[in-house]
Amino acid sequence: MESSLRVRRVDERGVAVSRAEDRPVDVLFDGQRVWSFRVVRDTRNHGLRGRLAPWPRPLVRYLDGRARVVVRDASSGEVHFDDEVRFGSSEERVSVINREGIALGVDKSGRLVPTFETRGAEDISALVTATLAVLEAVAEGGVRPFVGYGTLLGAVREGGVLGHDSDADIAYVSEHHTPVDVIRESFRLQRQVRQRGFETVRYSGAAFKVLVREADGFRRGIDVFAGFLDEGRLYLMGEVGVPFEEEWLYPLGTASFEGAEVPVPARPERLLEAMYGPGWRHPDPAFKFETPRGVTKALNDWFRGLRPGFNDWQRRYSVRKRRPVTRGPAHLAKLAHEEAVRTGATVLDVGAGKGPDAWWLASKGVPVVAYEFVPFALDGVAAQAREGDRPLEVRHLNLTDTRSVFYEGARLARRPGPRIVLAQHVLDATTPVGRDSFARLCSMALRDGGTVYAQFHTGPTTSEVEWANGVDPEVVADLLRKAGAREVTLTEHGRGGAQHPVVRVVAEW
Repeated sequence: MESSLRVRRVDERGVAVSRAEDRPVDVLFDGQRVWSFRVVRDTRNHGLRGRLAPWPRPLVRYLDGRARVVVRDASSGEVHFDDEVRFGSSEERVSVINREGIALGVDKSGRLVPTFETRGAEDISALVTATLAVLEAVAEGGVRPFVGYGTLLGAVREGGVLGHDSDADIAYVSEHHTPVDVIRESFRLQRQVRQRGFETVRYSGAAFKVLVREADGFRRGIDVFAGFLDEGRLYLMGEVGVPFEEEWLYPLGTASFEGAEVPVPARPERLLEAMYGPGWRHPDPAFKFETPRGVTKALNDWFRGLRPGFNDWQRRYSVRKRRPVTRGPAHLAKLAHEEAVRTGATVLDVGAGKGPDAWWLASKGVPVVAYEFVPFALDGVAAQAREGDRPLEVRHLNLTDTRSVFYEGARLARRPGPRIVLAQHVLDATTPVGRDSFARLCSMALRDGGTVYAQFHTGPTTSEVEWANGVDPEVVADLLRKAGAREVTLTEHGRGGAQHPVVRVVAEW
């Protein structure tokens, strides 16, 4: 295998390279890093002596036009390719930006997001300020937090953010030694952070995200990971399960991070090696975690399961994020509108997606609360509603998290008035736990009367709706009756491109 790398070609298929030792390389369009990959791990055989790195799916839709493409070594900066390349038929410059004009790059999770290298000093400063505030809030909860993962790596190796990173990370090691106590503590700390006025989203029993809005409206995440020591091993959500000594953690030290002093473990290099391996000192924008299967299983069994399918939905909405809402109202939304006008009810759009039905209803003057599993999915219609002074409220709801359902149900139960629950292909997109929770939410929200309008697939569907789980209509009807529905009507409504019919349910309280 050749030690030196040669880039043979860059075209619409990807980047063709010679066989060489594995290493990370950056791909730049007109000076903007859009992607990084490893020349062995992320490529496939191509021709007799070459390999091909296909373009990441989120990037493909931007490849129409001309760009000055540079492929360079991520560590040394050595340039392996520098030429003008034309993609597709357009004569315009390739522009990898979102609808707000923010430059994007592929991050470590394969998402196309505004990475730190595309942001200004004002945005970075705001994130650092928010990170310090979250560290302080978590510390007030009685634990000793420090920066972790990419933020720790950036602080120790670079003295600031990693250009290819896209969020900030905080970690702490609990004094508890059993997962259930670690979970209870994590929820308590989340409440502590929320009391500071921060918006938070939980995505496992031992981790939550703090959302920080930058000057241009983009929401950046600060992840807060819990860990614990057990018989000489450190388990840290989401990737660490290694032999570890407590004296490598405490007393905490400090490191400079974008001019601010942030807490770090006593021996940060020990934790960085546990996270990134012995090569952590060398830049690798294409790094991917390769967590041992046993560690993943342990963390899954102890802490995960609150957000099944979340990553898939997040990617789906990320791809569609720059597309405006163009679909007209579904038939269920029209039925909900007729009843809302007649009764003065508020519509609860559960699983609103990007919000086409919620927006249409609000534009007709109907008060709407739109709920979504993926927080940013409704950002577009929320902004439209604010600008147009429409009666639309956007809230996060996770049907597979009992706390989320009880919190929202209790909030609704305290507010009088009739309601209509709209659920367009939600019951077939969630789990049995989610369907149980949906019925529970309806029972709490509709105590003053109202109607549920829901629609779902009853069996396997086409590849276009691969997310759908077939749901037995009688099971749904039974759940709603047990939740208090006095009348439930099921009607078959076409097949929606599937072998099995789509069923519509109308349940009255």
